[in-house]
Amino acid sequence: MKELKSIFIKNHDTIISKKGGFMKKIIVSMFTLALMVSPAFAATWNAADRVATVGKTIVTKNSLPAKTTFKVVNGAANNANTNLTNVIQISSTDLTYAGNDSEVAAVIANEMGHIINGTYSKNQMRNAAKNAITSKLSSENIISTAANSEFLANKTSLSDEKAADITGVDLLAKTGYNPLAMIVVITKQPGSTLEALQGRPANTERAMNVYDYMTYNYPSRVKTGYGCQEYRAFLTYADPIVKERNANKKKLAKFNKEQAKNKALRAKEIAQYKTTGGVSGWDASYTILKTLSESTEK
Repeated sequence: MKELKSIFIKNHDTIISKKGGFMKKIIVSMFTLALMVSPAFAATWNAADRVATVGKTIVTKNSLPAKTTFKVVNGAANNANTNLTNVIQISSTDLTYAGNDSEVAAVIANEMGHIINGTYSKNQMRNAAKNAITSKLSSENIISTAANSEFLANKTSLSDEKAADITGVDLLAKTGYNPLAMIVVITKQPGSTLEALQGRPANTERAMNVYDYMTYNYPSRVKTGYGCQEYRAFLTYADPIVKERNANKKKLAKFNKEQAKNKALRAKEIAQYKTTGGVSGWDASYTILKTLSESTEK
């Protein structure tokens, strides 16, 4: 009886051993296949190809004008006439910083933020005012005015970008995309030499502006996090700043007041854009100014 039992155990162990070896072969084969297939699958993903689908999702989820379409263009996007054409241009250069759908959504949302905030019409009004002033100045004053205009243009450009970023965050928050992708895309873009020398992430002022806005308005989304090296590097920079601010009651109170104001302004801009069917307040103002200017010339 003991001999039979011994034989059974021995045979059973042999079978298990064979099965184990067989299973190992299957697992190894499946893993090898996955490695072969993954690069091929990854190669099929293309940021430009995702723009129409991702853009439509943002439009639908935010109840924006359904007639809006998207077009990828080489170089810089020019959406000065989007309120007339209903076509939003997306820069192929900006899309090089997108590695997944959330980051494509961030690129699109930033551009839509500019359109909703009326950045293009605002700039056209600034240029019209500048041209009107310089046409009545002497050559020396023109040089001085041009220098001041360039300084102001750089300053307003950053301000416009920051406003577009957080308007974009509001749009992303209503979709299935991760709004923290806005920070990732911003920090992937080329920054200043000073930032590099100081060891800071690229475009820290814009990225920090988004992070501050999200910690106040979307804390649960910040808690979810974002799994990539760029975001982890940004947190290394941002966390000490947030910790220091939160420990100071006056700074924290000022921060909360500013963020509440930012949220109200962004909500107002988005609501107006929806109500007018895709026309910002600045678009309307520029159209009136242009009409008056043309009628005066006649």
